[in-house]
Amino acid sequence: MEEIIKDSLAKSMSYQDYRTLMNQLVLNESTTGNDKSEDMVAFTKLNDQRMKRWDKTIKVTDSVKVELANIETKQTWLVLTESWCGDAAHVVPVFNKLSELNPNINFRVVLRDDNEALMNLFLTNGGKAIPKLIIIDDASNEVINTFGPRPSEATKLVVDYKAKHGQITPEIKEELQQWYNTDKGQGVIREVMNLLTVTA
Repeated sequence: MEEIIKDSLAKSMSYQDYRTLMNQLVLNESTTGNDKSEDMVAFTKLNDQRMKRWDKTIKVTDSVKVELANIETKQTWLVLTESWCGDAAHVVPVFNKLSELNPNINFRVVLRDDNEALMNLFLTNGGKAIPKLIIIDDASNEVINTFGPRPSEATKLVVDYKAKHGQITPEIKEELQQWYNTDKGQGVIREVMNLLTVTA
């Protein structure tokens, strides 16, 4: 596992580089990942807009800032994502915002389809769900914790819908977007902070 993480980190990029990549993809009418279909290109375009909005509007409370400032463990937050992923567009900017508040946190981004071995180590219920955040202790190279693909409340929304309707439809995707827009990143902040307070 350590070698796989090390290899992926060597290929990783900063959040700023990832956002630049997304801007380029939009200009070139392309997308990350193995599926370059029109739908995926359209999702990338939409997600670029969402991320621009979240980068500007995510608010972190003073109490969370204090909690974050107290973390002395040097750590790397490595996230698996793709530009077309709707959940990632709402969740990844939150990771970045939190990481910016403590110099001990090094936030890095890798693409799922380019890092299959890493993804296979961190499946969710057997699936390659993204975004997936892997929190690594820099001193020991051990994985402290993971988070993803979405906050538990949003996951429950999807699971309950699937149980009732038997499949994921455009309706639940719309409902999920509305949940993210109402929640404004606070669910992700709460759950990630819970993981960190356990480990700090």
